[in-house]
Amino acid sequence: MDYRKFLGKVESAVLPYLGGGTVDTASRRLRVTSPVAPGWWRFEVKGREATAREPASPKGLDRLPRVRGHMWGARLVRDGAVAEPLELMPEEEPAVLAPVSARRWHDGSLLFDGVDFEGEAEDQARRALEEGQPLSTVKGVSAPLRAAYGYALLESASRTLDIRFAPAETRGRVLRVAEQGRVEAESCLRALVAEREAHRRALAARLLTASVQAQAAQTAEAARARAVELAERARRQVEFTGARHGRGTPVGDHSRAEVALQGAGARLLNHRRMGGHQLEVTFAFMGERFISVVDANTLQVVDAGVCLAGADSEVTLESLPSVIREAIDTDVLVITRHA
Repeated sequence: MDYRKFLGKVESAVLPYLGGGTVDTASRRLRVTSPVAPGWWRFEVKGREATAREPASPKGLDRLPRVRGHMWGARLVRDGAVAEPLELMPEEEPAVLAPVSARRWHDGSLLFDGVDFEGEAEDQARRALEEGQPLSTVKGVSAPLRAAYGYALLESASRTLDIRFAPAETRGRVLRVAEQGRVEAESCLRALVAEREAHRRALAARLLTASVQAQAAQTAEAARARAVELAERARRQVEFTGARHGRGTPVGDHSRAEVALQGAGARLLNHRRMGGHQLEVTFAFMGERFISVVDANTLQVVDAGVCLAGADSEVTLESLPSVIREAIDTDVLVITRHA
């Protein structure tokens, strides 16, 4: 049997393209040869590469799991106060707090499906939001609608106070915000600021302590430190020479970081080289965007971009999403790096 015939086989598939360098089918991830505008496209698939040929109508949505919730910005708020990004939104945005349906694509993304029938609860909640009133007096409001209302209040307070937040940071308090209103929303955001400041102070103290200890060790072991410095210079020179000949270049940074994150259920969005053999990695996980700094060679975390109580160096890029998941699930997530 000539297997070359299969290697060159060309197939056609209608798939949703959400941006980036890949597109997902039910069974595998394909590399997009030329990025196009997000939307439904008919792709020509050859091997593990997909080439967009023409826009297409959605296909196979009715066979995907349905997820229902309420609109807040470009997110669907569902049970558990989880606010997930909605992909491929229509040109005409649904009204805030509108009941909507989405479909869960094979890679976990939520694809917008349609607006559901509204009841009195949505209308009353929308009026309360316009008037800045809490939902405590409104009856018949579901938990997802209350959560969406709470996030909308937090968003309004965020603009006023100039305090950024991510839904996962406030999930544990969002229903209380909906019930108690604007004052609780501002209190929630100020508590986040206090936690972030405490993290920065603790980090500064650790850095200062490390600097003092390093200075003391250098004074006590000057000869040994000089030897280590010379060895490090030699190693860097070898790396630089290798890079000049195509070895050890940053070309592999993207693929190594992508593989590490993909195995943990996260998606690499961007990366850039920094000084001191460090790599800044931006990735999406559980509906949020995170920015972390890791060692470019080992992918050991230098700054997780979330509060880990000083344990950043104990995790790697591969294990970081699991730590973030636990923080989200236990309502203790605090994001310390925002774009």
